[in-house]
Amino acid sequence: MMSKATKTLPADFLWGGATADFQYEGGFDEGGRGVLSHDYETDGSQAHPRHHTMQLPDGRLIKPKSSFILAEDVPDEAQPVFLDDQYYPSHQAVDFYHHYKEDIKLMAGMGFNVFRFSVCWSRIFPTGEEAEPNAAGLKFYDDVINEMAKYQMEPLITICHDELPMNLAIKYNGWTSRKVIDAYVKYAKTLFEHFGDRCRYWLTFNEINAVRGFGPTGVRQATGHDRYLAAHNMFVASAKTVILGHKMMPGSQFGAMYAMSELYPATCKPADMFHHLQARRENWYFIDIMGRGYYPSYAEELWQRHGFDHLEMAATDAATLKAGQLDYIAFSYYRSNTTKDGDDWFNVGGSTNPYLAETPWGWPVDPLGLRYCMNEIYDRIQKPIFIVENGMGAIDQADNQDYVEDDYRIDYLQQHLSAMADAINIDHVPCLGYTMWGPIDLVSLSTGEMKKRYGFVYVDMDDKGHGTLKRTPKKSYRWMKQVIATNGAALADK
Repeated sequence: MMSKATKTLPADFLWGGATADFQYEGGFDEGGRGVLSHDYETDGSQAHPRHHTMQLPDGRLIKPKSSFILAEDVPDEAQPVFLDDQYYPSHQAVDFYHHYKEDIKLMAGMGFNVFRFSVCWSRIFPTGEEAEPNAAGLKFYDDVINEMAKYQMEPLITICHDELPMNLAIKYNGWTSRKVIDAYVKYAKTLFEHFGDRCRYWLTFNEINAVRGFGPTGVRQATGHDRYLAAHNMFVASAKTVILGHKMMPGSQFGAMYAMSELYPATCKPADMFHHLQARRENWYFIDIMGRGYYPSYAEELWQRHGFDHLEMAATDAATLKAGQLDYIAFSYYRSNTTKDGDDWFNVGGSTNPYLAETPWGWPVDPLGLRYCMNEIYDRIQKPIFIVENGMGAIDQADNQDYVEDDYRIDYLQQHLSAMADAINIDHVPCLGYTMWGPIDLVSLSTGEMKKRYGFVYVDMDDKGHGTLKRTPKKSYRWMKQVIATNGAALADK
């Protein structure tokens, strides 16, 4: 019987890191890659949100906000355009495209046995509608996976990480069109054919409960009916892909990823408690449909809160959703927030918690909330879970050798990983693994900054893409190596 005090994890536990192509990969105009929906998204900051650069037929430029939290509508007649005076982080990112061997070796040096990365859809099908895939794009990911195999590191592939080929956004209004379902399934099938013999874990979508707007979904209307119609089509695409993947790759495991940072009622006032129930359903809606295979009883009430009461569905969709349920539930956990009666409806964020400290970006730090969240998900869905994003964005001060003493990151991870171990060992929540967000420093999604760093490895690059891109392990690199070498037992040392 395992001691309740132990932090040692099951022998088959997967330890690794996670990235997204448009924040990490770069090489946007190399190897036949097509233009991506995020490629017209600028950098930003807390004070100046990221935006798309668009042009109207009369030549006027507009800059609709692009963050999935602040997404703004994009006029039907507006077309994306690159501007010389703007910096677009996805074009270079931190250039994994040319540093993949070095980065994979660094990850292996920590003992990673899994690496979660996303395939860039437009690197495989530049417009999303080609008859045949781009051979150079397939070769790049083939090389990446083969390099990982040298270190006995297996891939966890995100098929679609908040993006799509720009052509599908412009031509079809993105995921509002069922034509994009067909394009996605064809794309996924291509990945299964080429990489399925070396990949057993797949994610169909990233943070599907949070994405909205033009950059992540190609949809010009950021709220209401179009947002949830796009989500429905993504549900169907995911289910069709799961069915196909199980057929083509027996033994394969499919999840989707949700932004499920914890949410608490602000008080025990009954109206606050009920508002919390409804607010949490803004997220459960997505997990219930994909994890259980059917729309929940509260779906209509949720739709009405967002200004509509009906979604267009094909007669076969219900059967497809039932047959294409997920095998496991993957989620990101960064923080917790509170909500009360009268607050706006949201999928991520909320009010701060007076009992918690915050990061420099105002994100409350709540390790126990991770254990709470793991139990909450498993109690509801009764399928294994996978923590595929967790970490702390911070301003790292590097010395003249690019070395960072990031004890704050070690403290954050020690507390969160300990809470994870308690959920597994004490509460008996089945958890497949943990992939820390941004093991090598990369561009922040929310602000487009480089100074908001998450990694175990420092990358010499500033907010405008200037720097040598030299990689240097931080203090946390050695600490995490020991945690993985002891399969979590070292967490009890502090």
